[in-house]
Amino acid sequence: MFATLLQKELKSILLSPKFPATFAVCAGLLILSISIGIHEYQVTTRQYETATQMVTQELREQAHWSGVNNRTYRKPDPMQIFVSGVSNDIGRWSGVSQFEPVKLRHSAYSDDAIFAIFRFIDFGFIVQVILSLFAFLFTYDAINGERESGTLALTFSHPIPRTTYLLAKIAGSWLGLVIPLLLPVTVGVLLLVLFRIPFEASHWMKLGGLLGVSMLYFSFFVTLGVCISSLTRRSNVSFLLCLVAWVFLILIVPRVGVIIAGQAVPVPTVAEIEAQQDAYSKDKNEQHMKSMEAKFRDREALMSGMTKEQREQYENDHMWSWMEENDADQKQITKDIEAQGVKLQEDLRNRKALQERLAFSLSRFSPASAYQLAVMSIAGTDITLKSRYEDGLRSYRTILNAFTEKKQKETGDVGGIRITMDSEKGMSISAPKENGTLDLTDMPQFAPPANASVMPVTDIGILVFAILAAFGGAIAGFLRYDMRS
Repeated sequence: MFATLLQKELKSILLSPKFPATFAVCAGLLILSISIGIHEYQVTTRQYETATQMVTQELREQAHWSGVNNRTYRKPDPMQIFVSGVSNDIGRWSGVSQFEPVKLRHSAYSDDAIFAIFRFIDFGFIVQVILSLFAFLFTYDAINGERESGTLALTFSHPIPRTTYLLAKIAGSWLGLVIPLLLPVTVGVLLLVLFRIPFEASHWMKLGGLLGVSMLYFSFFVTLGVCISSLTRRSNVSFLLCLVAWVFLILIVPRVGVIIAGQAVPVPTVAEIEAQQDAYSKDKNEQHMKSMEAKFRDREALMSGMTKEQREQYENDHMWSWMEENDADQKQITKDIEAQGVKLQEDLRNRKALQERLAFSLSRFSPASAYQLAVMSIAGTDITLKSRYEDGLRSYRTILNAFTEKKQKETGDVGGIRITMDSEKGMSISAPKENGTLDLTDMPQFAPPANASVMPVTDIGILVFAILAAFGGAIAGFLRYDMRS
């Protein structure tokens, strides 16, 4: 009996006039989004490779290790083809040097603002917004539509369990909408192979997880549509309720959660953090200048009773140690300023993390938010992408600075200018000798952080719970449903 009911439901959906239009829209959007995603990935990959080669060439042309200022670019990931997440919002490169803090700069949207207005439509967006709406479109009259046409009473003139009928309705609607949509997904996978996108085994596993979570999310809206239809007697009323539910779950709940979290956990802006950092830097530099002035006065006091020749000899004997002492003081000031910047950024990150956890917890009352967070976590394009890269860059900066300092000591290239005092020649200023191009063979290279794919157990659990709740509501409503038209 179940097979017969399932076959009837599948036939009803496939022969419906709504099906060709829905299939054409979804298939066209899915194939188009994957095609555009492949093109964007290829463009960003070429930009990444060109920029990396230019940085390497600039480093080779440096004559002194003291002048090495590396610039590291964020490597594109193939999973952004399907779920772009925050990959276009965060910066694409950061300077890595002794006197420059790590910070990702120049995102795709900041360089091309028009794309920030008309954001990229990816696979995740299509499933989250468009397919959920189409699921309601096909299921809002699953029960009450049969009652209005009189076929529901006719069907139950036979001894059919209501639970069996309801399961056949849900399964038939699910299969009738999902199976044809696997065709554009298959075409998209073939495009990956055709354009030789470097998909490794881990990427295929992520894609499988992405499709699995998408099926769960789609199942919820199919089940919810059948539930609403079983709780109402008229199809026009259920259609209105489905539309209200779609707007509430897709558009309202996620944004309300973010707004509440923003009010409950205030986070300072980037400008405020930079202002605090600038104030601290200015204060430390002023203290350094006062300390230098005091040292100059002390040195002058030591030489106050000397003759001109003794003074010149004393300065010549101590000039290099004074320069090294001044350089050490300046490096310490730089380290203190950097440490303060790290502290401010860490505090900012902790407060942001608290705000994000609250926002995500509140927004997860909508399965749409749970789905979005789940696919971003699987693809590795979630909100932690920026912090993962910047943490990796800070570790690399420490290694690179230690390497350049070691090279400076080995080659005697300390950079800057050298001042010497001689009783006969007087003061002389010399620039460091030219060493030609640098040998970068043993220079440490930045290894991009692993694109960690986290299994979103919480979000998957929320989706499963939402499906079971909708199914329970459908059974409760249908068991009391009046079959009479």
